[in-house]
Amino acid sequence: MKKALFIFLVLLFAVSCRHVPEQQSQDKVTEIVERGTLLVGTTGDYRPLSFRESDGTYWGFGIELAQEIARELGVEAAFVQTSWPTLTADVLAEPQIFDLAIGGITITDARCEIMLMSEGYLANGKTILCRASDTSLFHSLADIDKPEVRVMVNPGGLNEQFANENLTHATIIIHEKNEEIPALIAEGEADVMITEIAEAPYYVQTDSRLAAPLLNEPFTHSEIGVLMQKGQEDLLQLVNNKIQKMKADGSLRRLHEKYGLIYAY
Repeated sequence: MKKALFIFLVLLFAVSCRHVPEQQSQDKVTEIVERGTLLVGTTGDYRPLSFRESDGTYWGFGIELAQEIARELGVEAAFVQTSWPTLTADVLAEPQIFDLAIGGITITDARCEIMLMSEGYLANGKTILCRASDTSLFHSLADIDKPEVRVMVNPGGLNEQFANENLTHATIIIHEKNEEIPALIAEGEADVMITEIAEAPYYVQTDSRLAAPLLNEPFTHSEIGVLMQKGQEDLLQLVNNKIQKMKADGSLRRLHEKYGLIYAY
């Protein structure tokens, strides 16, 4: 029942953030095709959606989706590192740093007001990671929002915003590198990580010291999409068409299954 309600809320959200372009542009796709490369901005710190290894290679669900979009264009994908604090500025930069951004980017009204976002390709919602030994301590936000509970988040994104808005009593610790926080929780440097259902299962599966006790009851319900500048409606349409095609032919579901993610379409 809870899963059915979650899927319904995701689908309802999907239709609430559809952009109706004020002025169609047919130039961006041509530019990319002529260049021969799709430039993709990604943070590279969000397993299993987008992660950058020390040798500079990228992997993850969002990385594979970006490569599928590039193939649809008949070009190669090249990845450009961005960060959560600078994401909006990097998307809006002139001249452009990249053509689109992908990897754990939640569709929000605020983003839709100043940028374009594709339809959702991954269900998401806020949840927590904690030590497996502390699982019985956390059943709700109220259990987390206590002065003795140390909550760690990365700066500049929706995790920090959620913590600041909902945890007024807990001790909030800002840590620069999102990918380092799960290990710090496991090692006792903090008690709880505010994260998302798209990220938490990976760390639970790869580190037995960690647990996600509220994974099936996320605090919020949202979707992840592809972000780009306004004026790129031709590219937006191509991306949406590709996502719809992958939903229809089962390839998006298979990609979810590969990374252990919840499929809600």
